[in-house]
Amino acid sequence: MEDILGKVRRELKDASDEKTRQTGLRFFKEEVNLYGIRSKSVSEIARTNYALIRKAGKDQILLLCDSLWKSGMMEESFVACSWSEKMTSSFDPADFAILEKWVHNYVSNWASCDTLCNHTVGDFIQKYPEYLADLKRWARSENRWVKRASAVSLIIPARKGKFLGDIFEIADILLMDRDDMVQKGYGWMLKAASQAHQEEVFSYVMQHKAVMPRTALRYAIEKMPPLLRAQAMRK
Repeated sequence: MEDILGKVRRELKDASDEKTRQTGLRFFKEEVNLYGIRSKSVSEIARTNYALIRKAGKDQILLLCDSLWKSGMMEESFVACSWSEKMTSSFDPADFAILEKWVHNYVSNWASCDTLCNHTVGDFIQKYPEYLADLKRWARSENRWVKRASAVSLIIPARKGKFLGDIFEIADILLMDRDDMVQKGYGWMLKAASQAHQEEVFSYVMQHKAVMPRTALRYAIEKMPPLLRAQAMRK
């Protein structure tokens, strides 16, 4: 199976160009390692190579994903996220350990964080909601990406109206965090929750707006009607 990793990496390298890499770097304040590939091409490389390994079994595929994460290359992390998302229907509780390993040890930018957590981790949490307690533990981490992960893992469930109480608990933990990546993460989570629970999220924002960072506040109310947005932004 190591051959498939070499194949993926050759295809990523062949699809890269310096102009795309330089453009991509502008989206990050932190140092990131990029090949420089358009997202559509990365998705196609992930899809065509998954077809070659899909019968290998979950454990083997997750090991391949782990190797891709270890490289530190952003596009390799995207391939890993694509493959792991396809495994979510066969996840069992023991698989949380490898997801947590990726979040704690390998995630080092918002793009890899969100790609992993919006889908693979979020799908896992919907399947095993008892692990919401672990997201609340993540929210107390010293690592900015782990804290962001605690919130963005709930974006898709929040849009479906799920886990509102847990969402508010995570927002409480992150409420006054000074890191803008964390603020944007939990603000996005609240915005997603407002799609099904506008009244409750608006009430939460109004209750906390005196101390909520303006970045988080703006994200949280973005989908609300203009009158509610104006009320929330009024000092």
